[in-house]
Amino acid sequence: MLKLISRLSSRSLLKRSTVISVEITQKSHLSDKRPAALRSRKAKSSTKEVQYFVDAKRVRAIGGKGGDGCISFLQLWANDKAGPDGGDGGNGGHVIFQASIGVRDLQNVGSVVTGESGENGRNKDCHGECAKHTIVPVPLGTIFRDLSGQIVGDLGREGLMFIGARGGAGGKGNHFFISDTIQAPKVCQYGAEGENISYQVEVQSIAHIGLLGMPNAGKSTLLRAITRARPKVAPYPFTTLKPHLGIVHYDDYVQIAIADLPGLIPGSHRNRGLGIQFLKHVERCNTLLFILDVSVVEPWQHFEQLQFELSQFNPDLLKRTQIIVANKIDLPESEENLKLLRQRVKVPILEISAKNGTNLNTLLSKIREIYDAAQEEAENQASGE
Repeated sequence: MLKLISRLSSRSLLKRSTVISVEITQKSHLSDKRPAALRSRKAKSSTKEVQYFVDAKRVRAIGGKGGDGCISFLQLWANDKAGPDGGDGGNGGHVIFQASIGVRDLQNVGSVVTGESGENGRNKDCHGECAKHTIVPVPLGTIFRDLSGQIVGDLGREGLMFIGARGGAGGKGNHFFISDTIQAPKVCQYGAEGENISYQVEVQSIAHIGLLGMPNAGKSTLLRAITRARPKVAPYPFTTLKPHLGIVHYDDYVQIAIADLPGLIPGSHRNRGLGIQFLKHVERCNTLLFILDVSVVEPWQHFEQLQFELSQFNPDLLKRTQIIVANKIDLPESEENLKLLRQRVKVPILEISAKNGTNLNTLLSKIREIYDAAQEEAENQASGE
């Protein structure tokens, strides 16, 4: 009897240990699993109109005009000279820019933003209603520069506001001007005009990842392959004249923004081609992916040229995370060029074919790895401060 009990207890302990070991292995597998990128099953839009990403714009903010005061004299049935009763005008509305996480670019921000005007004063001491403020949502990280180039506003947090133009004050009615010597004033004030100020509005960070490369390197094709963006694709250079933005979705609800930037040519730091305008787009990306066409002769020269242009514009750009994406490996002449490229550069290289979809999952996993490392570094810096 005792032997039977000992055997049963040993078997139960063995089963428990196997269950615990299975649970531990399952948890370890779950922890090792990295988030996977999701492919959208919904078809892309068939409309011809393509939306560009607007990361810089000149905006003119005009505050609302104040309401005019009123000249009026009260007449009652028992007193036809009851005195002045003109009311004051209402104040004009401000133009306020507010940082919002739901806005990604400046496309919906008008070139001229005007505040509402206040109502005029009326008789019987009725004051005009003050106008409501005009609130314009802008992306996080939007900065405002005056005409001299000095930064006057920086919206780096959700909900932060910047008053672009103050509305004018409402005018006083004739009731306001009653004094001991003047009992029946026939004067009032006009409402003041609102402020009229022009700003150069820029978005500091347009995307987490920027696709950088020479013209016709396959940047737009790659963005079409991994996101729902629809940049123009053609067999001639300079098909992309403005940045396009695409979003990569992962199964843990993380979204990573990727920007297709216009092509770079030698001498861009001297404002050749798109020049300084292009390089400013590059400055607003956290990580740079160099898209190289490895089917051309000596593709490493393109990489060296890109590095040189960045160093001449802003040497700090070379300190950012850089990865070379060797595109068009499906072409026969790419195999030998890829071997020579690995020997000449020390930057990590990922080989893909954006047209055929080769190794795109590996690229998306690497993008997520870079994003997580950048987020962890930002959190460490914030905790250190």
